[in-house]
Amino acid sequence: MKDTAFMAEALDLAKRGCGRVSPNPMVGAVLVKNGRVVGRGWHRRFGGPHAEAEAITDAGRRAQGSALYVTMEPCCFHGKTPACTSAVQLAGIRRVVAATLDPNPRVKGRGLRFLRGCGIETSVGLLAGAARQLNEGYFTSLRLHRPFVVLKVAATLDGMVADETGHSKWITGPRARALGSELRLCADAIVVGVNTVIADNPRLTRRVKTPGQYVRVILDSSLATPLNSRLFGEPGLILVFTASQDAAKAERFWAKNVEVKRVGKGADGLLSWSEILGELHRRQVQTVLIEGGATVASSALEADIVDKMYVFQSPKMLGPGKSFTRGISPRPHGKPIELTRVEHRCLGADFLTEGYVHRTH
Repeated sequence: MKDTAFMAEALDLAKRGCGRVSPNPMVGAVLVKNGRVVGRGWHRRFGGPHAEAEAITDAGRRAQGSALYVTMEPCCFHGKTPACTSAVQLAGIRRVVAATLDPNPRVKGRGLRFLRGCGIETSVGLLAGAARQLNEGYFTSLRLHRPFVVLKVAATLDGMVADETGHSKWITGPRARALGSELRLCADAIVVGVNTVIADNPRLTRRVKTPGQYVRVILDSSLATPLNSRLFGEPGLILVFTASQDAAKAERFWAKNVEVKRVGKGADGLLSWSEILGELHRRQVQTVLIEGGATVASSALEADIVDKMYVFQSPKMLGPGKSFTRGISPRPHGKPIELTRVEHRCLGADFLTEGYVHRTH
């Protein structure tokens, strides 16, 4: 029971790296001696000391003979920081409990094997599910060579994300909007369509400034985004995906330090998600948050690229409007788009459904 409590604390520490460490994973570590925590650490920023080194520094001499609870297997290679396995060995730690192996091919079990070779007791698997969920982007990026895709939708009871004119402010209340803003903190990129930019003129910024990478992405087939849009006045990388071959239009975006990337079109006639995700993966983007309107949301669902959904539903009905499912082809009754591991929450008058898109492949 105590082992579980110590690992749970390590997981809580790891969460503090949200929005700060990507493309590294969020990792937390706790050192325990004689049943008491003597050192704590977490990976605070990309390029900075890893969680194990932080915990060892925090413990000082008390690290000798202690047990290390860490949310991911210690690394065994020298990158921007020294190998954590060497730090563990030199500190005299006698036991290492890891929640998961590191899926990075440069590690993948080698870290624990090295420690066992040094006579250090090791085990893996404690709270593994929670540890993998914490770093869904990291695991997906290494396993599928694409980012983990989260779709956020704010809709009415009748499934509308905007009225017939495209107006969508504000469908949900302040508590739902606040939680929606929090989702941006751990995303490496936020994606919207040109229609959202034109209708809402958003900044697409994070509520809290963090040092991690954060790319604002616009899907704009014909480069119709107004150049006086508010998001162009905010610092940070902006990437526009387009099918347009108009070099003069593209040059106007480049003049505003906005990158333009041309991609092909998918089966639905909209921009190719496989090319978009491939380019974002190349840029080490591991978690993508789609906040687009009806066209972008339904296109992502139709392309089967969504891994997780947050559907915020308000107790309102608009009647005819823009539905986030309008671009999805008809599904047989026995083969709907279905969410698993579903959680429900009430946020004031609004209702949140959170879950993972079920896949059989």
